[in-house]
Amino acid sequence: MATEQVAQVRRFNRLVTHRAGALDDNFLGRDRPLGESRLLYEIGPGGADLRDLRARLGLDSGYVSRLIRSLTSRRLVTLGRSTGDGRVQRARLTRTGAAEYRLMNRRSDQAAAALLAALAPGQRERLVGAMAEVERLLRAAGTAIERVDPASPEARWCVSQYFAELAARFEKGFDPGASLPADDADLVPPRGAFLVARIDGEPVACGAVKSIGRGVGSIKRMWVSASVRGMGMGRRILEALEAQARRLRLKKVRLETNRSLREAIRLYESSDYREVAAFNDDPYADHWFEKRLR
Repeated sequence: MATEQVAQVRRFNRLVTHRAGALDDNFLGRDRPLGESRLLYEIGPGGADLRDLRARLGLDSGYVSRLIRSLTSRRLVTLGRSTGDGRVQRARLTRTGAAEYRLMNRRSDQAAAALLAALAPGQRERLVGAMAEVERLLRAAGTAIERVDPASPEARWCVSQYFAELAARFEKGFDPGASLPADDADLVPPRGAFLVARIDGEPVACGAVKSIGRGVGSIKRMWVSASVRGMGMGRRILEALEAQARRLRLKKVRLETNRSLREAIRLYESSDYREVAAFNDDPYADHWFEKRLR
């Protein structure tokens, strides 16, 4: 990593915190620092579980608790139990908090408009386009990939998204019951692994690997959300699955795919997978690939 690249990131961070008013104890002209304002925004009109807030913002529980205490002491927020899990606390805006939320949004819009107004029309377009690209790249930089229980609600949700996409893209639809199985028991060590990629606590991709023979593994259930495509997420999941395969002492991995998944085929080919003769009878497979792990 180049020293000048690191220096540029630091210059960018300093400028953004200055322009956004992050160092001001009266963020957006209110008697409240940035941290409290951001938490109030994330709670929003619908409320939010504290567990989700911590994951979304990447904050430790102690810091979130301090911010919540400050907001509750100002009667902007109340705490209760989550409707989905009684063990989890949920924050909700009071009537005063909702009014503050609306005012904060108006002032945020005004601050953004003032920043753009200082530029010529062409410069505005360049700035907004650059910001969109920076946002996508920063989201990608915040990716966390973790092994999870394949029976967890999060894993189930990812697989359901995967099945739905296959049903929409395959010429004759997709029936999970007709495809080769990937049972939960096969997707936990020492027989396999199921991975989920998250950005700010939100699952955006998944994949699994399972042992199918001595030293041979099969990669399954690779899915990437449309919201993060073009950010290299598929390659990161694939590389993480290969790393899991090595931990499982697998020497070779295989996978099958459908001809309609053209971007997946390009990914496999560019990741040193070679197309081989059919090694199973998956009714949805048109191509079979194999890679020896170094």
